[in-house]
Amino acid sequence: MRTKSLKKNKINVVTLGCSKNVYDSEVLMGQLKANNKDVVHEEEGNIVVINTCGFIDNAKEESVNTILEFVEKKQRGEVDQVFVTGCLSERYKPDLIKEIPDVDQYFGTTELPALLKALEADYKHELLGERITTTPKNYAYLKIAEGCDRPCSFCAIPLMRGKHRSTPIEKLVVEAKNLAKNGVKELILIAQDLTYYGLDIYKKRNLAELLENLVKVEGIEWIRLHYAFPTGFPMDVLDVMKREPKICNYLDIPLQHINTELLKSMRRGTTHEKTTNLLKDFRKMVPEMTIRTTLIVGYPGETEAHFQEMKDWVKEMRFERLGCFTYSHEENTHAYNLEDDVPQEIKQERANKIMEIQSQISWELNQQKIGQTFKVVIDRKEGNYFIGRTEFDSPDVDNEVLIDATTTYLKTGEFYEVKITEAADFDLYGEALNVTSEKPVRKEIKVKTF
Repeated sequence: MRTKSLKKNKINVVTLGCSKNVYDSEVLMGQLKANNKDVVHEEEGNIVVINTCGFIDNAKEESVNTILEFVEKKQRGEVDQVFVTGCLSERYKPDLIKEIPDVDQYFGTTELPALLKALEADYKHELLGERITTTPKNYAYLKIAEGCDRPCSFCAIPLMRGKHRSTPIEKLVVEAKNLAKNGVKELILIAQDLTYYGLDIYKKRNLAELLENLVKVEGIEWIRLHYAFPTGFPMDVLDVMKREPKICNYLDIPLQHINTELLKSMRRGTTHEKTTNLLKDFRKMVPEMTIRTTLIVGYPGETEAHFQEMKDWVKEMRFERLGCFTYSHEENTHAYNLEDDVPQEIKQERANKIMEIQSQISWELNQQKIGQTFKVVIDRKEGNYFIGRTEFDSPDVDNEVLIDATTTYLKTGEFYEVKITEAADFDLYGEALNVTSEKPVRKEIKVKTF
């Protein structure tokens, strides 16, 4: 084993899990940079900070494997220090210390100042929303609240993130302005529950007022809503969506199930009928809205009849976007007291069937887009294609628009009008309108010689 590195310390921040973790890593990196630390994101560094996820079994396994990977690198002398933070560390710190003692130190989700101190940095309160973004330059996540007060039986997030805490509107506006100054054009609003925003500090659901303030930020062109809750949804948000062109006609609202008996066991505070009526109200108020949802199959007590009800309902509702997860039996949750009685192979089989139905629905809806023109933002170039999205698509989880890069030159981060020419299950192919056909050639400068 080599001795500790004599070179200047470089801190590598590794992010696992959801967009909330991405945001937290970006804040950490912003603090480190303000302390004049050399910090990178998922690159080589002799000091490693792993921001973990502890939500479900697969995420926990990935987090543990990543920790073990870097501990082995430390043992081989390839890195000097390994620190672990995030949800897994918050939830299982005593067990992790016992099982993986070679980690230098573990920190929970609320221990950023202590983590910075371990990295020989000070927590700077004046850094209001300033951070180093790790997403493509044109979009960024804006976390409007932390924690969750919802009692969902299957969810361990309140154990890891605590009670709901809204960030004041004025602070979020400042953060949005800073992002816009750095070239961000799309804000993706995230929280455990957007619809709960403001209840703690304004004593009312205040998401609509927040949106009305954010649309005034110069440079921001799209504002996207992620992670709404169906019970107590503030319908005035839809009024703002209809009125303000910057608010994407898009809503991510995880519904989890549709059987009333299982929804009661899940402690979701709703029923089959109420959920269906809410979605019908959404589409009545904003007919062009894209609804994204997620469902859980294999929850304790889910019978074939319950699952058939879910399949029929998915076919009836024809969601534009849908994801499906198998139930994960999480200790210290309310549902952990129930018998996890659906075998894993049945869970996976049910998830596959739901996604088969959704694939067909998505294909049919995409066929209707052929010949239409949409405003598309270009996220990246991949092989022979520029990859973009419409306002109806969120990064990483939704449809993408592919444009031939061999015949058209587009700039990443810019918006274009794109006519759809072909459509597959989850991808659209299109032609950008009114653009140059090839990349500009840099003119050769002739130098006069004497």
